[in-house]
Amino acid sequence: MTALLVWVFPILLLLAVPVAFAMIGASGIALLVEGKSLAVIAQRLYTPTQSFPMLAIPFFILAGSLMMSGRFGEHLVNFAKLMVGRFKGGMCHVSVVGSVMFGGVSGSAVADASALGNALIPVQKKNGYPAGFAAAVNAASSTISVLIPPSIPLILYGLVSSTSIIDLFVAGIIPGILLGVGMLALTWFAALRRGFPAAHVEGGWKKWKSELKHAFPALLMPVFVIGTLRFGIATPTEVSVMAVAYGLIVGTLVYRDLNWSTIRRAILETGIMTGAVMAIIMASSIIQWILTLEQVPQNLTLWVTGSLSEPWMVILALNIIMLVVGTFLDLPAAILLLGPLFTGIAASIGLDPVQLGLMMVVNLAIGLYTPPVGTTLYISSDIAKTSVGSVVKELVPFYLLALGVLALISYVPAATVY
Repeated sequence: MTALLVWVFPILLLLAVPVAFAMIGASGIALLVEGKSLAVIAQRLYTPTQSFPMLAIPFFILAGSLMMSGRFGEHLVNFAKLMVGRFKGGMCHVSVVGSVMFGGVSGSAVADASALGNALIPVQKKNGYPAGFAAAVNAASSTISVLIPPSIPLILYGLVSSTSIIDLFVAGIIPGILLGVGMLALTWFAALRRGFPAAHVEGGWKKWKSELKHAFPALLMPVFVIGTLRFGIATPTEVSVMAVAYGLIVGTLVYRDLNWSTIRRAILETGIMTGAVMAIIMASSIIQWILTLEQVPQNLTLWVTGSLSEPWMVILALNIIMLVVGTFLDLPAAILLLGPLFTGIAASIGLDPVQLGLMMVVNLAIGLYTPPVGTTLYISSDIAKTSVGSVVKELVPFYLLALGVLALISYVPAATVY
């Protein structure tokens, strides 16, 4: 059955079948050819929906939607502009800093790329930045969101690998900051070399104090999530519900810009995003069942550890596989497929599951701005109204930076302290 899956699944993807349906179709064909009952598909589709920790996903998505429905985003961008806008290439620095801040609210690279891209790329083009460069910065920096808590991909990895979500959240902070600082340095050097302007920023300490006051509720979100989890006050699922309540309170009582219309729109957006994620989770459950039935994870572990003599070689092989898969599959689907396969291999060489989780998310995040299925790449190039090729050309330094951070995470465990 596994051999059929390996052949049929990519063929369906090439035929532009949505990932979840390609998983179900490939699994169904494999089961039929082997003479198995298709009733197992219905059973496996139902099973993952009964996971209580899975509730954290829609609630964190809803919390982010509520906070970004009002003036949260506007205040975050204004505060980021005050922080870094005065430097050469200021508006592109705002993209990077804004992504770090947005990551603590949305937990989604796609939401980040869309929200910040629409707000900043037109302004950047108007101020003389090449469309390709503006789109490249937005496409790459938005992936920082998948490392800053509350990160939806880290939640998914924690669920499929039985790894502590709290530890994953804490461990993602340092790599996220490293990527952010590195991207700021890249944009600064590019601005010096190519003569990009600084942003026009007015106001002294009084302006700083005012914007910090307005941005503070959003900046507090990741601190609230990490602090509540780290001190054992609540579980990730409970914290996600508290985050929704926090977003409602701040939006209605502090900013006073949430009304029934915006709340309804946020709930609808959450339903759509949750539906897309859950469809992949449910479909991947069938493939995981087939792989487990045929002992593929165990056999793969034995083959890899028998073929590669050194742990560093195994880690390199895992990274290469994840990089390749990430360019063809969306991040959630890739995590759900690779997570159960790679945890056994990691355990056999003594690789910490938290470290593996960070490696996996960074690897697959690179795929978000790499052709042919780069989601943030296509979103950013579409907003900038420029060709994907011109954006990819500008992305080369960002690829090298991300690979450098990936190497650090892979071979220096201290980079994922938790």
